Amino acid sequence: GLVPDAVVSDPYFLIAVGLGAACTVFIASFTGIPISTTHSLTGALCGAGIIAVGTNINLHTLGGKFFAPLLFSPAMAVLLTLLIYPFLKRVRIGLGIERQMCLCVGGNAEAVCMQNNGAVLLKSTGVALTFDQLKNCQQVYSGKILGFDSQEVLDRFHFLSAGAVSFARGLNDTPKIAALLLVAKVFSLSWGLFLVAAAIAIGGLLNAKKVALTMGERIIAMNHGQGFSANLVTAFLVIFASKWGMPVSTTHVSCGSLFGLGLVNKKANASVIKQIILAWVLTLPIAAIFAGMYYFIFKRILI
Repeated sequence: GLVPDAVVSDPYFLIAVGLGAACTVFIASFTGIPISTTHSLTGALCGAGIIAVGTNINLHTLGGKFFAPLLFSPAMAVLLTLLIYPFLKRVRIGLGIERQMCLCVGGNAEAVCMQNNGAVLLKSTGVALTFDQLKNCQQVYSGKILGFDSQEVLDRFHFLSAGAVSFARGLNDTPKIAALLLVAKVFSLSWGLFLVAAAIAIGGLLNAKKVALTMGERIIAMNHGQGFSANLVTAFLVIFASKWGMPVSTTHVSCGSLFGLGLVNKKANASVIKQIILAWVLTLPIAAIFAGMYYFIFKRILI
């Protein structure tokens, strides 16, 4: 509904949209910034659509079916996290599960001066004894849940919640990308879904580390329980949106849940959050420029 059906059925239009979105996501992935594939596809559709039909793009469809879910889903994730995490925390305390404390023993060294060649002179201050919540090591929980070690139970559920997020992303993102193949009549529905899912998995295996580090460590400092809460919120909202056919961004929802945790634990990295939001704002125009450029080359130069 965004552009006329005759344009959508043009293979060059679909290739331009796919390349525009892919280039945008590639750039973000290599810089470690989490952006939305859905947002990239939307921008690419707009860019190629403008080259194809000018200003005859259906803006009503663009706002109602694409922008509204993309804008509201992160806000919903923030609000839901503000409700879910305090509730789960009260449940933990009610079950008698406490944060495990420890004594950390290690040497400290203070910088004395920096030399012209870049070397730093250090002065040893001896062995330091620190009583902490393992913030510099790893924060774990002590206690039992139905006779099982609470930390082990949390680790298992944390792993399952991560799987739920992956399932939710496949449920919402795969059909959007596979639609390009279906419209072009290149593959059947089953093969299209399989190839897109395989490509997503391979891409994650090859170059997911930078974005994963940003999501897991740079946005906020969080423990196992907080990470589990963020996964629950993300999986629930994306699966709910998929049920109603709304194209949301798993990345936006996941970041929204982390932003919500940052409001709760006061450990958010404001500079990283600003970078991510700026990248979200730039995603659509960058994808539009790429897709428009490709479609122009295909239709006006190569053909």
